[in-house]
Parts: sequence; C-alpha cells; structure tokens
Amino acid sequence: MRKNFNFSDKKIISDYYNLAKTELSQINRSITGKGTLKLLNIIKKDFKDLKICKIRSGEKIFDWKVPSEWNVSAAYVVDKYDKKIINLDNNNLHLLGYSMPINKIISKRKLITHLYSLPNQPNAIPYLTSYYQKNWGFCVTDKQKKNIIKKYNSIDKFKVVINSSFNNQGYLNYGELLLKGKSKQEILISTYICHPSMANDELSGTIASMSLIKYYKNFKELNKSLRFIFVPETIGSIAYLSKNLNYLKSNLIAGYNLTCIGDEKKHSCMLSKYRNTQADYSLMEAYKKLNIKYKEYNFLKRGSDERQFNSPGIDLPIASIFRSKYGEFPEYHTSLDNFELVTKKGLIGGFKVAKTAINLVLKKIIPINLVLCEPQMGKRGLYPMVSKKDNTLKKITRHYMNFLQYSDGKNDLEIISKIINLDKNMTLKIYNILKKHKLVA
Repeated sequence: MRKNFNFSDKKIISDYYNLAKTELSQINRSITGKGTLKLLNIIKKDFKDLKICKIRSGEKIFDWKVPSEWNVSAAYVVDKYDKKIINLDNNNLHLLGYSMPINKIISKRKLITHLYSLPNQPNAIPYLTSYYQKNWGFCVTDKQKKNIIKKYNSIDKFKVVINSSFNNQGYLNYGELLLKGKSKQEILISTYICHPSMANDELSGTIASMSLIKYYKNFKELNKSLRFIFVPETIGSIAYLSKNLNYLKSNLIAGYNLTCIGDEKKHSCMLSKYRNTQADYSLMEAYKKLNIKYKEYNFLKRGSDERQFNSPGIDLPIASIFRSKYGEFPEYHTSLDNFELVTKKGLIGGFKVAKTAINLVLKKIIPINLVLCEPQMGKRGLYPMVSKKDNTLKKITRHYMNFLQYSDGKNDLEIISKIINLDKNMTLKIYNILKKHKLVA
C-alpha cells in the first residue's frame, strides 16, 4: 500500500467535524424519510461513488418488515396566549420519533401524559421514538415540564399540531461505497445515520467513516477492498444483510461498527461474539501499537449493530469501536450529546484507532483453501508417488496439509504458524508454494 497525499488526521477530521456541527446535526431524520435521504445526498457531494440504495416499505427482510416512510414538516404545542411553548423548529429532539399526525385542542392533563422528560437530568431533552407502535408525544426538559405544570391551571387548553405522514409506498434508504483493492477480500465499515442531533451516538461515526473514506481514497493501491455503509440502526443493517449476506460471507474478512467514537473519555470496544476474528486481533493489536489503555465490553452488553452482524447464521467477523460506549455515558440519548461532548481531539483519537486496525487487516495475508475436501497432492508433485516409511517429502507434505487445514479465510499467516508450530518464514514459504499450485488464494 502506498499513499500519494500529504494531509494530517487533524485536517481530515476538522473538515467533517465542521460539516456535521453546522449542517448534518440540523437535519431531522429517522430510520426512514426525507431527512435520512438528505444526509446521504450531502455525503454524496464529497464522494460521488456513494450509492444511495432503497428498499420499499412493507418488504420482508428476515423476520422484519421495512416500516412505512415517516416524514414530519411541523410539530408544536400552543398555549392559551397563542404562544408556541414546544416547537420542533427549536430542537429536533422535541418530537417523539414516528409520532402520528394530530391537530386538536386538548386539556392540560392530557398534554402532560404525552410529555416525556428526565427527572434525573432536568436540563436534558430525551431522545425517544415509537417506531413500531402508533403514538404521539413531545420530549422536553424536566424543568420545562414542571414549568408547564406550575404555570397553567387545570382548565387551560392547548392546541397540539403534528404534521406528520406515514407512506406505506415509501422507502428505507442507505448509502454504500466501495474502495476496490487488489483482492476480493473485503473490510466492512458500518455506521448509522438515524439519530437526529446525537453528536456522539451517531454523527461521530459518520464523521469517522467519511474521514476514513477520504484517507483511503487517496491510496494508489489497496491490498484489500474497503466497503463503507451508512445505514439506519438495526432495521438498516438487517435490510443490508438481507440483500448482501451471501456475498459478505464469501468475501468479508473483517469489519468494524463505528459509534460513540468522538468524545475524549476512555477508549473502549466490543469484540465479535467469540473474540476470534481478524477484526478482533487487529483491533487489540491497534490499541497496543498506539499504547492506548481501553475497556473491552462483554458481548452480552451488545446494543448497536454488532447484534445483527454477529447473529446466528450471519456470524460476520465484525467488532465495534467506541470511546464511551452507548448507554454508558450520562449524555447518551439526550440533547446533552452535543458538540461540547464530541470534540476534534476526541474524534482524532477514535479515528486513529479505526485507521490503525484497518491498516493491520490490510497488511495481513489471510489464505483461503481453494479445494473442497483434501486435495490430491501427488499429481502436483507435493506427495511421494511411492509410499515409504521415512520419506522426507511425506513429512513436508504434512506441513502443507496442516497449512491447508487452517486456511479457512479466518486465520492470517501468523496465527497459522503458531497453530501448526512452524516459524513465520517457513509458513510464508509454504503459502507461496501452495499459492503457486492454486491450492490457496
């Protein structure tokens, strides 16, 4: 791999940090709808090769169905003084995600039952959704909710307007970009694009992914291909897998889910289900190489798209990279998850971990056996045609067969050398011999 450019990690991150802070964070988006499509089109301005794909609402994807496309143009609450006391225009977290349309006069008591707040975080607006059950509501700070309770009396009325729509002929959109390498072997980088205004829980992954694309796009050549996807969380990764699973199983050797990667707190990660993939080994090696102390979360505490990638029958070699893990920091899923929490310095740290892990995977030789069952070695001159008790070629053939036994696309040369108890140079020599005879690729 050779680079033909000269720009710093700081410069790459800075450009996309500013874009996310000033533009991407302002888009009201969800798992479907115009906002998600708008964000993808902004990414496409920088990366013309980004394919924006769509799956129609109602289509069955494994055990799920793509939900109706949801859009909202306005949402507010008006008090008796004709003042908008809650307004989606002021903060796109104010509306309960996927709220159904409403336009009516309601009582104070009724309004309060549809207001959501966090008593333990009185200055935070919570991020809440109701994707799969019809509902409506507004999210406010607990101070704001208490002020409404105190300021208005029980007979006061409020006008509630939610101009939303559900289109069962709509689409779920996601983005995909391939940087083609010399090998068919691929590394997948996934992040999600459905959380409005969540700087760490969403936009940090988008910033890091865009920065990685820019970084690797300027390589003269890549040993392996890099595939980037920008999907709505959960339903988007399920939809993507339903369309691409067979291909991924044949070509994917490692991958990373990027989320909550932009604060300045401790680095952390979640390895794949059994902690035995190239993604796991390379990520742990990256932390060691960068001299970073990190926390590894048990897979039983999964909660992002690593759930889908590691599901039974899917079983892809994908780990997740965080700074603070989702659900583990107080700002999570609130208006406090903003660009005071997410910094350029924090993002550079997360970006370096992801970049280093990817670089390590790119350099690894990961052989794949090309012959089903045991190959006929004799016709290739790799096994004696006359069997003798003490035959040197027969002993060497044992090394060949051991090498082939572990050439399943999961082990690199270093791992194979340890398993079959040969030094690295001898293992590399065997690899080249077997490759010459078209037994491995």
